[in-house]
Amino acid sequence: MSSHDGARERLRERFWRGGLDGFPDVHVLELLLTFAIPRRETNTIAHGLLEHFGSLSAVFEASKEELEQIKGVGENAAALIKLIPELDRRYHMSKSGDVQKIMSSDDAGRLLIPRYRHAREEIVYLITLDSKRELIACEEIGRGTLDEAHVSIRTIVETALRRNAAYVILSHNHVDGIALPSMQDKRTTETIRQALRYVGITLSDHIIVAGEDYVSFVDSGLLGTIWPG
Repeated sequence: MSSHDGARERLRERFWRGGLDGFPDVHVLELLLTFAIPRRETNTIAHGLLEHFGSLSAVFEASKEELEQIKGVGENAAALIKLIPELDRRYHMSKSGDVQKIMSSDDAGRLLIPRYRHAREEIVYLITLDSKRELIACEEIGRGTLDEAHVSIRTIVETALRRNAAYVILSHNHVDGIALPSMQDKRTTETIRQALRYVGITLSDHIIVAGEDYVSFVDSGLLGTIWPG
């Protein structure tokens, strides 16, 4: 067994004994990289990543191209690093899979918050519901602020019609960490509500997510409606 193999085994044994508690960030990355970089020392690469990006979270948020600029980080290692936050997101989405009927903003928030984990740009989701408020789908319909061209009202209406929805819930996130709706959010929401009403579909709520927090337009009195339950 080489010295590199011995270091890998010690890291893994330490992990099995107590998880990542007590691991410094550099050893977290060192252990992770052993699964993508065989038969090579990974401690130096882990140090290089932390020194360049400044924190463990910044490493996971870096792009593939940025990661591959670090000596020793190839495509396999970059893919594994980028996989971690995506796995975390899917894990939390899976835990919210029991939301099948949306009768309150809490139900909507529980479904939506995991979808925005690790998001670095604004993403727009549309929840479609049938006449009993059973969940039909929750799907991404655009990226960027609501008033930008790539999140068109036409797309929202066409998606709702294609899903044969009776109700829809609009959602987007604020990456600045503040969930409060802007004046533009309010104006655009009213325009969307009127467009949906024209085709016989009700905008049930608009949920703005920021981290683990959210604001409901209905709960805030901004839609002039109430939840049925």
